[in-house]
Amino acid sequence: MRQTSSVLYIAVDALIPIRGKCAPRFDEFTAALDQAGIPAVWLTSRSRLQFDDPRRKHGHIHPFIAEDGCGIYLPEGYFHLRPESAVSRSRTAATRRLGRFTCVPVAVSLPAASDALETLSEDTGVPVVNLRSLSPRELVQNTNLPQREAELARQRDFDAVFFFAGVGEQDVQRFLAEGRKRKLQFRRHGMLWSISIGASVNLCIRGLSRLYDRALRYHARTVGIPFCERTILLEDGKSEQSSPDYPDTTKAHRLILQEADIWDQLLDTLTA
Repeated sequence: MRQTSSVLYIAVDALIPIRGKCAPRFDEFTAALDQAGIPAVWLTSRSRLQFDDPRRKHGHIHPFIAEDGCGIYLPEGYFHLRPESAVSRSRTAATRRLGRFTCVPVAVSLPAASDALETLSEDTGVPVVNLRSLSPRELVQNTNLPQREAELARQRDFDAVFFFAGVGEQDVQRFLAEGRKRKLQFRRHGMLWSISIGASVNLCIRGLSRLYDRALRYHARTVGIPFCERTILLEDGKSEQSSPDYPDTTKAHRLILQEADIWDQLLDTLTA
């Protein structure tokens, strides 16, 4: 691994959408990061299988955090270290081999989330539909994705993706409140939701940062989303869904995504 002063953690779902083009000049920015020797850890709500094509297309060779903080995925031979100690001391999690990656799990693996979703629905009387229960045709209709992409969207390692079946906002909030009492995590993505047990972007970043420190034999500054030592917020002028996993960002260094030289500004910030 090359010597570096920083490790960048960057949420990429808005920059690399499932359908359509990626943000202008984003590929140039990632190439500049590689040239500067700055690893970029991508964070996504998508699954490992969904993320395969974007990583290949954009030449991403570094670890990534998937399913909204459910697990860390390490490319084969990336660290040449045993990552078992990367997770929080309060948790015990053995690494798993998933596809071409070594996974450091933070959340509880499926089917735990699916079982918790079913139990919560029964206990609250709020009907939900798990994507895994849909026929291929129903899956395409409810995700608005082509069949292959829709199928990948429901193949998860940790969280379960679902939607509410014709209920009002009051019932939705009652369902979420009861779920949070049971220590369940929820994320909203348009009309779809995900449910997980133990997911934490915070723990993923802390664990991966320790792995970088061990591999480099010194501490590389973490830059990116909250929980990092230096926070940069890329704003697009749209309101974001609040989440208990993301604290206040009032002290973040803010950059406007639509500005023509946004990636130059960000690179200058990283290398300053």
